[in-house]
Amino acid sequence: MMVGFMASRTGRWTRMLAGASLVVGGLASGSVKGKMMAVVGLIPLFAGAFDVCLFGPLVGLPLRGEAIRRKVGLIGEDSLLPHPPMPPTERPTLLH
Repeated sequence: MMVGFMASRTGRWTRMLAGASLVVGGLASGSVKGKMMAVVGLIPLFAGAFDVCLFGPLVGLPLRGEAIRRKVGLIGEDSLLPHPPMPPTERPTLLH
């Protein structure tokens, strides 16, 4: 299911990278069409960053990525990074 992939960690990173590429490429072109492409690139960039899947409601799924992952069974892919951050007490320091 395409929406399930888009709501997954890999799908979110793909959308953010594609959006960032459109923004950078559009701004680098320097033309009016390029600037419009950069504005369009903000949509997948922010949708991936804020965990929103705009195609979810079109196929009968929720808008929020967390709810989509719950419905399709992708448990444990909530954060963009594969591992949760270390607690402050376990972080390595330079003083030891």
